[in-house]
Amino acid sequence: MRYRKLGSSDLQVSEISLGSWMTYGGGVDRERSEACVATAFDVGINFIDTANVYSGGRAEEFLGEVLADRQRDSYVLATKLFFPMSESDRGLSRQQVVKQIDASLARLRTDYVDLYQCHRYDWDTPLEETMEALSEIVRAGKARYLGFSEWPPEKIAEALNLPGVEKFVSSQPQYSMIWRGPERDVIPLCAANGISQIVWSPLAQGILTGKYKPGEPPPADSRASSEQMNYFMDSTDDDTLLKRVQQLQPIADDLGLSMAQLALAWVLREPNVASAIIGASRPEQVSDNAAASGVSLDEPTLRQIDEILGDSVRYEGSAS
Repeated sequence: MRYRKLGSSDLQVSEISLGSWMTYGGGVDRERSEACVATAFDVGINFIDTANVYSGGRAEEFLGEVLADRQRDSYVLATKLFFPMSESDRGLSRQQVVKQIDASLARLRTDYVDLYQCHRYDWDTPLEETMEALSEIVRAGKARYLGFSEWPPEKIAEALNLPGVEKFVSSQPQYSMIWRGPERDVIPLCAANGISQIVWSPLAQGILTGKYKPGEPPPADSRASSEQMNYFMDSTDDDTLLKRVQQLQPIADDLGLSMAQLALAWVLREPNVASAIIGASRPEQVSDNAAASGVSLDEPTLRQIDEILGDSVRYEGSAS
């Protein structure tokens, strides 16, 4: 496993990180969840990403339990806030920042998180209030660094220009071979300001693994077949896209890679990407995905991928 510096922080994070959206504490049973976390450590993954809202807090609770016996400085732990935790608890107001960090720390059974992220931008709260509250929790030692997910470029720039507040070190956008929106504005802006990308859905919710075949129902054990985990799976009905993804298989074969490894290596070709978050439901997926670290794709391969995917690549539209 290789490691990259996270923005302007002193954190060194594994190129592949373990996420917990819709999986741990939710759609994946306890035994397999524990096996996935154990395998992650075995293969050198040191970066674990979660959020207060994942499985209604149960993802954080699970991680708090399973990480309790591990040395705290042996891993980098990230969580988020914004989405509703109750009818009255949501957003990025000072009250919510203070309340939600304490609730997350209690569930995670730790005194601090390495990275505290704003899960989305809060249009109902002044940016100054949010940044001042986040700065307070960093200075109180409850979070080491700050990040955001899916913020508009103008708000990223505005936050960077606020005086007297802690600066962001990470951005968490959706990014993959078929969703390249961050390349337009977010990546250039972040690269110029000491902010790294921690990308979610680098496998496009499994589409880029090739497991979904055109004209066929999803495999029984796939995310698309699970009522608990099949969010954002509309592309499984796009036969043109699925056919094009199947054409990537010979490229992966020639390189001695799995399709997942090819997709992850493609994301990691971008220097501003510090880590790609995987959402594994089986330990063997963790091992396979982790092997993408250190894989380099040459320019002819990248051009061939672009030619195959064609206009299935999107730069505009909803990224969440």
